[in-house]
Amino acid sequence: MKELFDSSNYSALGEHGLSRCLLEELQEFLRNEIKELNVVVMPDFFLDRLISSNIDVKAFSRMLGKVVKRKGGSIDGIEQMELRGGNAVNTASALTALNAKVTPIVCTSRLGLTLIKFCLEQRKVDLSHIKIFDNASITTAIEFKNGKDKINVMLRDVGALADFGPHHLNDDDFEVIENADYVCVFNWAGTRRFGTELAETVFHHVKNMGKGKNYYDTADPTGNKDKVPKLIKKVLKSQYIDILSVNENEAICYASQLSNKTEKLSRASRLDESAKKSARVLASHIPARVDLHTTNFSATFTKKHETIVPAFKVPVLRTTGAGDAWNAGNILGDAYKLSDEHRLTLANAVAAYYISNPQGAHPTRKQLIAFCKKLRKVLT
Repeated sequence: MKELFDSSNYSALGEHGLSRCLLEELQEFLRNEIKELNVVVMPDFFLDRLISSNIDVKAFSRMLGKVVKRKGGSIDGIEQMELRGGNAVNTASALTALNAKVTPIVCTSRLGLTLIKFCLEQRKVDLSHIKIFDNASITTAIEFKNGKDKINVMLRDVGALADFGPHHLNDDDFEVIENADYVCVFNWAGTRRFGTELAETVFHHVKNMGKGKNYYDTADPTGNKDKVPKLIKKVLKSQYIDILSVNENEAICYASQLSNKTEKLSRASRLDESAKKSARVLASHIPARVDLHTTNFSATFTKKHETIVPAFKVPVLRTTGAGDAWNAGNILGDAYKLSDEHRLTLANAVAAYYISNPQGAHPTRKQLIAFCKKLRKVLT
């Protein structure tokens, strides 16, 4: 086992010295010409509205209570923003900004397709595999203060995504899946009826007919919790997944199904510490590499090794979509065989740029180089 800052190779540098060193080497990587990366993402696109309350839950509840008491009315001064949403399309946006070619196989409405075209115009993206249904997926995300942090509560109407499954994929879809360098399936929780079957079918096809790696991020499984045991048995424990990406809650949820010790650990520790211990448990029970992203650090776990890298301290203007930006950096770093330390630093930097950007934009390689330079100055 190894933790980044416990490594004897770097002990003389100290935490900040090592972070500066990693950022400098990361800038060199981003300056180099790299081969084109071909990624398939599926299956979700959401019409997103982000509401930034800038207050805590109790204060927000009091505010709502006053309006209800006077039989309705307006609350002014609430900052709001409309964004492209959904794990698949958000990750696609971040990947294409970094010069990857992406094929979304997602379901949405005609309005959703128009918005995808608008959001991803002039990018390396193939939109010919998008599936059109009557009901779009819609999310209203409300961000609250929680001490020094921000948290988001997502109010979702999953629309057609609830019934999306492998039966919606055609021969052309499977052909592009076979030729991809990475096949990424997201939002198992939103694909309520056939999410397990979708992941099992797609990942099995890649292993038998394709050439790429399988990348899985289920999103928060709470809304589909009764089906988690089946997901673990059919997909997570299978040989199909190469990389499983989880946040704190997802790591704890899945590990608790695999070990009765996890629930006790989660009660006795801070959330990020519980997540770290849970990710270790998860990695010891499944074949896939487990990549954990939290507000304080990101980490990689296998049965034999672990690497932990702290997150960058930047102004947090939003939290919704941070995991998708992180996944894009993680995929890029994995594709070009960066060391665990460099890959996690890259993922952290992409996420840090996104959460601190006033427009919620994903960085290009050039913008990320400049951002890494600023981060190095902060660490000096």
